[in-house]
Amino acid sequence: MKAIVTTGNGGYDKLVYKDVPMPTVGSGEVLIQVLAAGVNNTEINTRVGWYSDSVTVSTNSVADDGELAEIQKADGGWNLATPFPFIQGTDCCGKVVEVAEGLNKQLLGKRVLVRPCMRPDGFGSMRNIWMGSDFDGAFAQFVKVPASEVFVLDSNWSDVELGSIPCSYGSAENMLLRANISPNDHVLIAGASGGVGSAAVQLAKLRGARVTAIVGAAKSAHAINIGADQIVERGTDYVAGLGAESVDVVVDNVGGKDFGLMLKLLRRGGRYVSSGAIGGPIVNLDLRTFYLKDLTLIGCTAWDEPVFGNLVSYIEKNKIKPLVAKTFALRDIAKAQSEFLEKKHFGKFVLVPEH
Repeated sequence: MKAIVTTGNGGYDKLVYKDVPMPTVGSGEVLIQVLAAGVNNTEINTRVGWYSDSVTVSTNSVADDGELAEIQKADGGWNLATPFPFIQGTDCCGKVVEVAEGLNKQLLGKRVLVRPCMRPDGFGSMRNIWMGSDFDGAFAQFVKVPASEVFVLDSNWSDVELGSIPCSYGSAENMLLRANISPNDHVLIAGASGGVGSAAVQLAKLRGARVTAIVGAAKSAHAINIGADQIVERGTDYVAGLGAESVDVVVDNVGGKDFGLMLKLLRRGGRYVSSGAIGGPIVNLDLRTFYLKDLTLIGCTAWDEPVFGNLVSYIEKNKIKPLVAKTFALRDIAKAQSEFLEKKHFGKFVLVPEH
């Protein structure tokens, strides 16, 4: 089969489109023909080794610095050494084409989404592994996964629309569940034009919350169209615009220099929740702000058990919207990631393998 093989930390030359052996299903596994695979920050972060403790700058800064990106980083993956060379791809909409002996044959031919965040020790443990980060993923014509991680859908959404959902919407749903968002909450969402941010806007509105979105001026209308009640332009004085202690929850996958301002915006007893830091992982934390305001800081990587079932239900009931900005052929992944880093789009880029 054809696949994109990521050969190591570095630039786009590390993304090699080539023939590789078909996956062989083992006990408890299914083989999926990939129909669509979304593009996420995490694939770029893994390729350039951004998760390494040695990296202190934003995703874009590493990606733009050829020398820094090329350094091979043993700790550059989520929580394990990245298994180079391997196939990335965290999002997958596909069709089940083979099931291991003893599994339900009724899965054959079904269109499914794959839950990319897997909890091999059960949901009582926070240990997690990710498709496309810890083992071969969906940037290929076929991928094998545990049968427990595939979810059949009854939906009229297109393959590309479904392929835009898993990582972004799953991460956003997990954050909102952990932060216990209620209809009484005023939620501030940083980076609201990105995949996770735009998902968080919709999912917070689904819970009846009041949503303020931080976006660039050119993307304000898009954020309003998906439910934001109020817009704050990125790069402005957020405290002056919103007022200190004006929000209950901050959903922030940006981080960087604005982290301290986010805490100033939180009311006493407020919650700050994050599953990323594309604007920079190293931040200034005034512990006095943290403890004097009785704040809760919530880190999110491992998805809780209800997350993916909730997403499937939202899709089947058309309670959320897919936000596909552009599609690319799988072989054009370098072009897709390059445009992705420009951050001129709203929503998700999706790759489509040739079959």
